[in-house]
Amino acid sequence: MAKEKKKLTFKQVQRFNNNIVRNVEKNSGKYIKSGDDNQFPQYLIDLYNRSSLNGACINSIVQGIIGGGLTANEEVFLDRANSQGETWNDIFAKVSLDYKLQGAFALEVIYSNDKSRIADVYHIDYSFIRAKEKDAKGRIPGYYINDNWGKYYEPKKEFMYLPSFDWSKRFEENSQLFVTRGYSPGQLYYPLCDYVGALKIIELDTLVDNFHTSNLQNGCVPSLAITTFMNSNDTDVKHVEEMLRANYTGTSNAGSLIYMDVASREEMPEITPIDPAATDVYYTTINDLVTQKILTAHRITSPLLLGIQQPGSLGNRSEMIDARILFQHNVIEPFQQEILKQLEGLLSFNYPGIVLGVETKTLFDDGEIEEEVITSVEVTDEENEEVQKQDIAPIE
Repeated sequence: MAKEKKKLTFKQVQRFNNNIVRNVEKNSGKYIKSGDDNQFPQYLIDLYNRSSLNGACINSIVQGIIGGGLTANEEVFLDRANSQGETWNDIFAKVSLDYKLQGAFALEVIYSNDKSRIADVYHIDYSFIRAKEKDAKGRIPGYYINDNWGKYYEPKKEFMYLPSFDWSKRFEENSQLFVTRGYSPGQLYYPLCDYVGALKIIELDTLVDNFHTSNLQNGCVPSLAITTFMNSNDTDVKHVEEMLRANYTGTSNAGSLIYMDVASREEMPEITPIDPAATDVYYTTINDLVTQKILTAHRITSPLLLGIQQPGSLGNRSEMIDARILFQHNVIEPFQQEILKQLEGLLSFNYPGIVLGVETKTLFDDGEIEEEVITSVEVTDEENEEVQKQDIAPIE
């Protein structure tokens, strides 16, 4: 009886999902979903945590926004933001990260018992909020708040709901949500971050890192092709594969030899080395492309600002200072002025005429450091003096 030939079997290789990631706004009936799976804000957080370059860009910009901290024409105005002991500089640091990462930020505003002033202000993670459908006047009436929207498709009774900030309704609503979001064409409820065009590239950056990690853990690209001629069944093939992986893959097994014992030369496996050099060059090219595109998306004109040395560049002091000045004026200051304008508007209900600023420092070629305060509005010395004369008590 002729020996039955073993059938070839094929495994489907899962292909990379190249769908365009968008912050699609969908009405779920009670609230507006952010993204197809209602997880777009979390997707941005995941890319922030998983891509070292993207995280470094965001952190660098946020640190530039925060600078030396908030200033005010009366520093006592900034001492206390809420009963938990947070200062306005604590709030400023949190909203700066949200505004860069998500393109928006949210603050819970709690009024005093007599409704004459704002008693407490708390930061709310912007990824936690989902907007209620707009009313007939085109305004968002309020927001649902939950820290895990992936677990719940619909808002539950225990979910917090806060109406949108409206000073005129403070007598009916003790707590409100103050939301600041940048304008994004086509977006009615949720903004887009300023680096949205590079989200797929940032995701690719995480895949490149994963490639190199797997390359070390699993024994390269692979580095060897082993063909056996034993016509074994699936169980035996699986056993041999598991044995090879257990004994020869991983960084701790680097440099070890391979020993196999077979019944005859006819069953001797064929071992073919695979040169990974071509693959390394390919991924090096991809890595350079990814780096440039991510820096461009964040409007970082020079990698030197992140401590990344460019090939062929000496990284001279003058070039770095010029890049820093351009970065400060074109990227940092617009973020600062928008955040300051919003915080000033909120604080002005307690402190009419308050002017906020951010302390910044600029290093020049001659070694001199210029300190200045960036404000949202230009204020004359006379106006500053007039505001400082007002007898206004801080939040208590």
